Amino acid sequence: MIALLPRWVWFLAWLLAFMAGMMNVVGLLSFEQQTITHLTGTTSQIAAALVQPHTPMMGHLLLIIGAFLAGTVAGGTIIGNTPLQLGQRYSVVLGLEGVLLIAAVSALSKHSPWGVYALAAACGLQNAMTTIFSGAMIRSSHVTGMLTDLGIFIGHVLRGVRVELRRLRICLDVITGFFIGSMVAAWSFPFMGYACLYLPAGIAVCLTGLNI
Repeated sequence: MIALLPRWVWFLAWLLAFMAGMMNVVGLLSFEQQTITHLTGTTSQIAAALVQPHTPMMGHLLLIIGAFLAGTVAGGTIIGNTPLQLGQRYSVVLGLEGVLLIAAVSALSKHSPWGVYALAAACGLQNAMTTIFSGAMIRSSHVTGMLTDLGIFIGHVLRGVRVELRRLRICLDVITGFFIGSMVAAWSFPFMGYACLYLPAGIAVCLTGLNI
């Protein structure tokens, strides 16, 4: 399957991971101090809030997961099941992601939790999109899977097993994109605040204009 991925996948995977890295750091540095792009920690927080119990916090965390899920549902509905083929439907998803990021800037600037929900929905949209167009081989909003694949790749090399270099490149694209995006957000947030999210929003809008 990896051999079927066209060349544009490398570029797009890096860009989307870069955007996700920025979104996640903004979530961490915001008044919420909440991870946005992946839900493992959020799920653990919900379990802790349920046991303690902490009803208001649990409700807030459930809304974050719900927003992410809503984004994936919207992505799946708009795009359908068309791996390895881009077109107008992907432009619609990217445009919607850009709108959500712009709305998040306004809401977060007012210390509204709706900004976090908008970010989570944007991440859900993006993750659904990359999952579909790559045939479930790429997740751009988090690096756990890519680091796992990278570790397996290294293990196979050490064992002398034949490996596919394209898989290594995909892993490195997503990991480096996410990391550099995180660095850019951490550098720009102290003097730009939530407005630094206009960068990933602008990237999404530009990709929409290219009608990939």
